[in-house]
Amino acid sequence: MATRAAAAADRERGSVVSMLQDDDRINRDEEEMAWKFLSLAEISIMLEQDIAGVEKSLEEFLNLKHRLTSLTEAALLDYYVSGFWWAKGLEFSSVQIGGFLTLLNLLLDNLETYHMSLEENIQELASAMAGIGLSNSEISGGFEFFTIDQAKAIINYVKSSLFQHYTLYKYLFHSPREELVIGDEKVVELVKPAKTPFPAPLEEGLASDIYSKFLAQTPGEEEEEEEEEEATKEPERVLAEAPAEEQGTVDPLMGYTVGDVRLLLGQLTNELISNIQTEIYEKLQMQEDTYSMRIEKLKKA
Repeated sequence: MATRAAAAADRERGSVVSMLQDDDRINRDEEEMAWKFLSLAEISIMLEQDIAGVEKSLEEFLNLKHRLTSLTEAALLDYYVSGFWWAKGLEFSSVQIGGFLTLLNLLLDNLETYHMSLEENIQELASAMAGIGLSNSEISGGFEFFTIDQAKAIINYVKSSLFQHYTLYKYLFHSPREELVIGDEKVVELVKPAKTPFPAPLEEGLASDIYSKFLAQTPGEEEEEEEEEEATKEPERVLAEAPAEEQGTVDPLMGYTVGDVRLLLGQLTNELISNIQTEIYEKLQMQEDTYSMRIEKLKKA
């Protein structure tokens, strides 16, 4: 009897030891699956940081050096930062957060490296979540540290974040993108340069006295400008046709004395005054005749 009891005790101790060994193996498997993407130390550091710190840590871990100019790197960083912050908001443990990020990396790697279709990747998610909530299940995906409620939440999150935008992620990884044109050449026709630093204002925008005093050109100035333009266009022709003596300017008053000029100005003044006096006399005579006619009509009335 004692021998049988001892044997039974030995079998019981052996079953307990085997159960503990199985539990240790399962825990080791769980930890191995949880830290395939990030280590426990890295997860612990990010749990103490804000979202900017998490983004910086993942940027360094993923070696994303061009996230500000590369659409692929920016999308990857947003993918993992959003997943980590979502799991932290649900108060996942360090092991569960590590396992969740490993699962996200697994699904994304299936798309990027193995070119899996949406149906194939959904099947991979189902295989990874197999065995959750079951004790001593022969089918296990290595994520048994999740609860059933957590597994449902993870499936809904992956559905809304990755599977609903699967075509966009496929295009992101497997379609070459053209370089954006951020510049273009334009042909601009410049205004003919003026003599002044700025173009002259319009006549309609100024008072008539100011425009006539400062901006309006006299006929002499216009002729000079036309002559300058013609000279610049055909300098050789002008030089060939006009002799050197004719090109010089001649004073129109050359040969006249001061007395001749005064006599001429006096004659012009007398002619102008006589014309004005004649015109005034004619107007006064017309007014006198008009008033005389009116007076006669009043007398007759």
